[in-house]
Amino acid sequence: MMGDRLSGLSVRNLQDIENQLEVSLQGVRMKKEQILTDEIRELNQKGKLIHQENVELYKKVNLIQQENTQLCKKVYGTTDAAVRRNVFVPIPFDVHAARGPQALIQLQLSQPDQETCETSGSGSATK
Repeated sequence: MMGDRLSGLSVRNLQDIENQLEVSLQGVRMKKEQILTDEIRELNQKGKLIHQENVELYKKVNLIQQENTQLCKKVYGTTDAAVRRNVFVPIPFDVHAARGPQALIQLQLSQPDQETCETSGSGSATK
């Protein structure tokens, strides 16, 4: 209804049309609210799933970091400090609990350089 054909209508007819428009508008608003509520609920569920996956990946990264540290100790016979200082320089995926499971973690593979391997085996820390 554009309103240009309303000039010949009585006040009662205009009130009826207004009531119909209000009822229709209320129905549209209710439908919109229901759609938005459903979308919010779905996004919250997805967010919970992503958060849980992130927590699990965080635990896996910590486990792998511990395993790598232990393997490095076995291979190079070094202490924790020497492992961090000599073999994993720089530590591309150093994960701290203070940052929490939501922290962005960047993983990157790298080989220790020859100097690091030689100094790790001798027990001296040059880096």
